[in-house]
Amino acid sequence: MSFDIIIPFLKPIEHLLSSQTISEIMVNPDGSVWMEEKGRIVFQPDIQFEDGALLTSLEVIANRFGKKLDADSPILNLRLPDGSRMAALIPPVVNPQPMITIRKFTSRGFTMDDLIERRMLTADQGEQLSDAIRRGDNLLISGGTGAGKTTLTNVIAGFIPDNDRILILEDVAELYIKKQHVISAEAQLDTHKSQIGFSDLLKAALRHRPDRIIVGEIRGPEARVFLDALNTGHRGSLSTIHANSAGDALRRLAQLAMRGSGGVPLSEVMEECRCSIDLVTHVANQDGWRHVTEIRTANETLIASGTKSFRLSQPHSDGS
Repeated sequence: MSFDIIIPFLKPIEHLLSSQTISEIMVNPDGSVWMEEKGRIVFQPDIQFEDGALLTSLEVIANRFGKKLDADSPILNLRLPDGSRMAALIPPVVNPQPMITIRKFTSRGFTMDDLIERRMLTADQGEQLSDAIRRGDNLLISGGTGAGKTTLTNVIAGFIPDNDRILILEDVAELYIKKQHVISAEAQLDTHKSQIGFSDLLKAALRHRPDRIIVGEIRGPEARVFLDALNTGHRGSLSTIHANSAGDALRRLAQLAMRGSGGVPLSEVMEECRCSIDLVTHVANQDGWRHVTEIRTANETLIASGTKSFRLSQPHSDGS
């Protein structure tokens, strides 16, 4: 069983961990337990941890993985042996009890046909995305939490040519790309050892001759390093970002990149995003139905959202 290493410490949710259809397990600070199955979140009234048991268990689990978890370092993120993700917060960040979220990857074996069958996207959309991956377009996948960004990324990355060297960079490993030449690296922020931030990791990875760079999710100043990489010949890159629409995705990417851009105006960073990103794909979870709602070029995205980049808004040199 893939969860053997943590089940002894999480006995009350053992049956949820063992289920092949449950994709997410959540224990809230008030002690309530919830699970997500087939896109729907359901309260589990019959499950509870004894007082103090969850905190003790999390401390032991963190130690087993070489992580630090205490009142001074109350945030835990780790990857389980099967690639599933565990995230936890403990007091004083949350009260009165810890909270924990375990994301299980029940869709790791999905193919494009599976996504089409599940109505996550149409056959035409699948062909559009797979063609873009094959020819080396830079793709940005946006969506909310649980919308299916990781699932879609795993599937479309399968269309990367077999001889390409792929570097996957994540804060906590979630992507599972079945290719021969894949190197996966994780940021190290909550360990007992020296911290390695996401920007540091991306800068280091660029020295290892990647043909394709896949960034699990852009959340902070690594956006600046990511754009720099795209502008220096690293084509065919793929990343995800938390956003409410395709237009919001480009704005968020630009705003994050501004943090490391030395005071460059937002309009110029937006223009850089437009030149760097070829396609923006947005996925949404609407009442349990995870599906692609938009596939747009960067230009189309900016126009549709009512946002024009600096260069787009300039008149032509002939005055027309």
